[in-house]
Amino acid sequence: MKIGIIGAGHIGGNLAQLLVRHGHEVVIANSRGPATLGEVAKRTGATPVDVVDAPRDADVVIVAVPLKAVRELPEGLLDTTRPGAAVIDTNNYYPQRDGQIQALDDGMTSSSWVGEQLGRPVVKVFNNIYAQHLLDRPTAPGTEGRRALPVTGDDEAAKRVVLALVDEVGFDAVDLGGLDESWRYQPGTPSYGPDVDAAGLHELLKQA
Repeated sequence: MKIGIIGAGHIGGNLAQLLVRHGHEVVIANSRGPATLGEVAKRTGATPVDVVDAPRDADVVIVAVPLKAVRELPEGLLDTTRPGAAVIDTNNYYPQRDGQIQALDDGMTSSSWVGEQLGRPVVKVFNNIYAQHLLDRPTAPGTEGRRALPVTGDDEAAKRVVLALVDEVGFDAVDLGGLDESWRYQPGTPSYGPDVDAAGLHELLKQA
């Protein structure tokens, strides 16, 4: 698949490296332009592009910028994706970094808010795992203790694509339903961070 990643920090960069490792065509962008991404390109194998070009003809778009930066992304940024492209949100709401966002303070899930800003439904995953574990913890399906990652989304077709992608790159994907359930693995919940298998994840999610 062609995968566009917006954000070249620890999560975006490590996801790029992981996805290239699995044979995907990956482009990556940041707010400072492709000329600043030489080290990232060398490490990951992804192709640096401008932000507006990251989603172009992509089957999957991964948004991995700080939440406060989502509002600064160009309007209509996702209009150039392939029809039905899945959009992944990897973010979390940290008021000390992002400032207060009233809708989130009032109880809206951060990924629902991100979807509103982007004008497209998103699938939430990769937000509750340490960046280095994206490279260190992938294992084959059926491996005992395989790390599990929760996935939520309201677009069922897009979510199926993401569930399969999560499994492909080395993690058990646990479908929790719609984005309204994504609060169960946001910061401050028991399932935010722990390295557990599917059974352990389900137990932590119930404790939320």
